[in-house]
Amino acid sequence: MTTHTLSVLVENKPGVLARVAGLFSRRGFNIESLAVGPTENPEVSRMTIVVAVEDLPLEQVTKQLNKLVNVIKIVELDPAVSVQRELLLVKVRADATVRSQVLETVQLFRAKVVDVSPEAVTIEATGTADKLEALLRMVEPYGVREMVQSGMVAIGRGPRSITATSAR
Repeated sequence: MTTHTLSVLVENKPGVLARVAGLFSRRGFNIESLAVGPTENPEVSRMTIVVAVEDLPLEQVTKQLNKLVNVIKIVELDPAVSVQRELLLVKVRADATVRSQVLETVQLFRAKVVDVSPEAVTIEATGTADKLEALLRMVEPYGVREMVQSGMVAIGRGPRSITATSAR
């Protein structure tokens, strides 16, 4: 199995997310990451979908996605020619005895402290999945109290845009 990142432009209408996710579900594919948000055009949303599948079944799914009325365009994003990022918020135990060590780790990963309390700090970090996993491994010994991680968002490198030609 290989991991594929799909950038899917869809009409910004109710029910589109459910129909797209349902298509993957009916095929027995687990969506590893899903992020949906508006584009520069308020009538169009971009879904970034990360899924682990064999190459041929993915081709079948993309053909079926293209048949959905609300799907405008699908592009598979190669990690080598795209910028891919995730967001992590993690609350770490950081009382007076370990706070300076936690803050050093935050600086090492170019992350930010977004909330401080006497017993914990909340860290915001963006980057690749590997970077965020490494940060979590480093703060785990201090005690992770809570965490949340976004799905991946991705965009192609360079001047070309998949939204420039949004007609089917």
